[in-house]
Amino acid sequence: MTDSTSEIKIRNEFNQWAEAGRGEEMEDHHLPVVAPALALMNLKPVDHVLDLGCGSGWLSRRIARLAIEGRIVGIDIAPEMVRRARAAGREYANLSFLEGTSDRISCASGSFSKIISVESAYYWPDAAGSLREMFRVLGAGGSAWILINYYRDNPHAHQWGSILKIPTHLFSADEWIGFYREAGFVNVEKRRIPDPTPVPDNYTGQWFRDSEQMRKFHEEGALLVFGTKPSL
Repeated sequence: MTDSTSEIKIRNEFNQWAEAGRGEEMEDHHLPVVAPALALMNLKPVDHVLDLGCGSGWLSRRIARLAIEGRIVGIDIAPEMVRRARAAGREYANLSFLEGTSDRISCASGSFSKIISVESAYYWPDAAGSLREMFRVLGAGGSAWILINYYRDNPHAHQWGSILKIPTHLFSADEWIGFYREAGFVNVEKRRIPDPTPVPDNYTGQWFRDSEQMRKFHEEGALLVFGTKPSL
């Protein structure tokens, strides 16, 4: 299948992010909201987990230390991210990385007990198709978890769309829930996870207008959406 123009743009952009070392920065940026999500996932030592949009593999490595008897697979669209993830994860026997996309996961149906995707879903060219593919690779009773900071219900992130060099989708929490239910998931829920990271007195970055907007963004929190594949 020929890659779409959007996929090519995304792949090229995240290859550049990887070469600039931005993949390794993501752990510090996202862990304050990811840690509560991991606690809710209630990972077991025997879980088989897919980290979809794994970047340089920081979260995959954390999960590999929790699901020590299971199997963890990280998938990313950017070859340079995958290369760096493999290099950093060599010591983990239960961890592997693949190049791929969210709507074409190169794993057998029913391969995983849990799927997590952090700060990746709003880049997916086909969000609904990606949820269907996640449903396919989950085993019966498995759960899928999406955590994002860029969503319609948090107005303090809307400016990101014009800053990013690649296409994004600004869906609401209810729209994400709709994608889950259309794919076949049940017990679909949403939660907000506020970010406790201290805000600088004088913000000078590009992502927010000023410190006050950044503070409000943190208070709104990241959006966590999750659901379960029905048991047989």
